Amino acid sequence: MSFVDTPLTKIKLLNPTYPNKSTGLVNGQSSGLLNWNDIAYPQMYDLYQTLLSNFWKAQEINMQDDIKQWDHLTDTERDVFLRINTQLASLDSLQTPTMTQVMDYVTDSSFKAIFAVIAQQEAVHNESYSYILSSIVPLAEQNKRFNEAKADPIVQKRNQLILDSYDAFHKEPTPQKLFELAINSINLEGIYFYAGFAFFYHLAQQQKMLKTSTMISYIQRDEMQHAYFISQFIRILLTENPDLNTDENIQFAYQTIARAVELEKEWADYILQDIEGIDLNEFHHYVEYLANKRLRQIGLENHYPERDNPMAWIHVFSDEMMNETKSDFFEQKSRTYTKVSSSNGFDEL
Repeated sequence: MSFVDTPLTKIKLLNPTYPNKSTGLVNGQSSGLLNWNDIAYPQMYDLYQTLLSNFWKAQEINMQDDIKQWDHLTDTERDVFLRINTQLASLDSLQTPTMTQVMDYVTDSSFKAIFAVIAQQEAVHNESYSYILSSIVPLAEQNKRFNEAKADPIVQKRNQLILDSYDAFHKEPTPQKLFELAINSINLEGIYFYAGFAFFYHLAQQQKMLKTSTMISYIQRDEMQHAYFISQFIRILLTENPDLNTDENIQFAYQTIARAVELEKEWADYILQDIEGIDLNEFHHYVEYLANKRLRQIGLENHYPERDNPMAWIHVFSDEMMNETKSDFFEQKSRTYTKVSSSNGFDEL
């Protein structure tokens, strides 16, 4: 059996004879003790600090303005609002347990710590969607919408790409399955969600449901950082394990991300078709634009025609917080991070 298909073993909590600084992301040696001053990839501490600086709670946002506006939305806007909310929550529900499971097989304690923070933040995202719902509709309506999300064939088709990969790793945790899970985690964090985000920002552009759009901007900020971390995880995993760095896996990345793009376009056409003011062709180009970014983050070339962000108006409503020292492990160039404004955007993530 080759290395890539050899099952990973769960990491012991403590290995006193091993060094504290891990010798590898997977199948390495590590005591299990985390000294942030002695880690294999020091830039991970910067990312850890960035994630912590993003900490927020749903209850910090007062929903009273949105509660007052809810009845003034059109019937279509209210229906799509509830459908998108529960469908996004169904995706975030997958991430907390999946990131926790990955921790069991990753040797490097600094990466375990970051996966733990991501798992916690995904739990906050899930709670946030529930918090929004509880502000505007009764529990019976909430439950009805969650059940509709589970049964919706378009949603099922879209989510199956992620579920199949996550379930495969759950059943057989190998380096190959871990690589495939990581690619699909980028799909979830960095490509899925965006049709939903666009809808909420579209409402905000009309001065509707602004508190919800603020919550969404916090979620998007987190998701983009998560996608960045997973991209670095992939690049380091392939560098440390050349048996994974194959033409077949490079093609898997291109094909799987392209599949996610098509599924996100299909969902957007389905969920946003009756929303006046959102150009679905423009959104298609936007998803391709995002996919190119994700591919570049994992060290690959653009798959789609290179273009500027075709939905730059979204920047006005997105709240992107980044630190001022983070640099890419493979591209040692500094990236400047400031709170987003209508002029600076957040394109570099």
